[in-house]
Amino acid sequence: MRTIAIVSKPADWPLDLPGVEVVLARDYLTDAAWTKERAVRVFNLCRSYRYQSEGYYVSLLAAARRHRPSPSLMTVLDMKSRALVRAADEDLDDLIQRSLEGLRSERFELSVYFGRNLAKRHDRLARTLFGLFPAPLVRAVFQRGERWRLTSVAPIGFRDVPESHHEFLQEAAREYFSRPRYQARASRAPRYHLAILHDPAEELAPSDAKALARFRTAGQSLGFGVELIQRDDYSRIGEFDALFIRETTYVNHHTFRFAQRAESEGLVVIDDPQSILRATNKVFQAEAFELARVPCPKTWVTDQVDVEEVKRRVGLPCVLKAPDSAFSQGVVKCADAEELMQKSAELLSTSDLLLVQEFTPSDFDWRIGVLGGEALYACRYHMVSGHWQIVKKTQGGNYRYGKVEPVPLEEVPERLVQVALKAAGTIGDGLYGVDVKQLGKRYLVTEVNDNPNLDAGCEDAILKDELYRRIMLWFLERIEERKRGDRP
Repeated sequence: MRTIAIVSKPADWPLDLPGVEVVLARDYLTDAAWTKERAVRVFNLCRSYRYQSEGYYVSLLAAARRHRPSPSLMTVLDMKSRALVRAADEDLDDLIQRSLEGLRSERFELSVYFGRNLAKRHDRLARTLFGLFPAPLVRAVFQRGERWRLTSVAPIGFRDVPESHHEFLQEAAREYFSRPRYQARASRAPRYHLAILHDPAEELAPSDAKALARFRTAGQSLGFGVELIQRDDYSRIGEFDALFIRETTYVNHHTFRFAQRAESEGLVVIDDPQSILRATNKVFQAEAFELARVPCPKTWVTDQVDVEEVKRRVGLPCVLKAPDSAFSQGVVKCADAEELMQKSAELLSTSDLLLVQEFTPSDFDWRIGVLGGEALYACRYHMVSGHWQIVKKTQGGNYRYGKVEPVPLEEVPERLVQVALKAAGTIGDGLYGVDVKQLGKRYLVTEVNDNPNLDAGCEDAILKDELYRRIMLWFLERIEERKRGDRP
């Protein structure tokens, strides 16, 4: 990928960095040749980013040309948003207090140069702010009252960097651009670059290490450069063409912020923000299934529980679900009225709504993997022995799992697959795991999961390496559709 630094005046970037071209903003904005360029990473170092300034138009046109601007307009707007700066202040409170502890002034400015600060003690805070607000040169302002508070964040141009900082800036920039992602590539360089977000410490991760390795191999066979990234790599999202989230997703979570940022930067994403919003909330699914006439267990969404009403609507025993439940957590079975009132009170103490659902016991749940509106794989997830769910948390805090039984798609009842595809369609056209109960000739969808499990030896047992290849091929096709302008 070609890397350029755009400046308002030649003197605004006197640094000599191998592999980085310096381009004047006027040339980038007016020379039609840049419109035809592809695979360009744009570091916007203009003197101003205000509305309709040179810096504003550089980031705007870079996005229109499908280049990769840093900062993007989304980042500039994020910095101007008081709500987002306040949210960052709250999220980083412990780090801010530790980093600024001992300072005697009432106001402190932190200069962040490519994710670094001159003072080593502030390096972690600088890296974290760079992750939240990815721009080459940033100034964060903190005010002290009862505690230190982050009050503003803004991108700055090179001319706003004190001369005494120039040597350190040169070092920080050289280190940043010396990363493998920016080094000159051989003639067989990857066509596209795909990031796989994962957490190696996650106990219930959606893919194990072997599966992640097979995704990498499959991607490389199709011409991708594949890199495993983690939470701290947020600032690097714009370096890639696609993002594959292999970490359990939640809305109020960094995985959702990764998805949002990737989508705003023009990456192809699994899971996209809309899929996360829809699939992680069971209230949305209940409404969507009803409107689409997807068969599912009797379900009642309510803000209060009345025993007689539960008996009338779904019967006892029943199942209670928190709206954002996942991996059988936040899902409880109520055998009688006493248990119903106790468990519903607990769930309603953390959510204004809950789902009361008909109890539909079975020896296993079908899981139909769906990709781009087509069935990809099928499994039977058997219940844990002596338990009514496929996962059980023990008193010691460990997890027990039921047996996973892969099934060839051609052996799955056709009606069941059609029901699963219809349910997945209410969420989107990405990658989903649809859970279906088979009760005689009835097929009831219990939920659609974004970020479905794909583990080596389980979901891939039938297709083997072809499963990983199909998912990577989906990414490749979507990227090329966007490059051609066939897909927004």
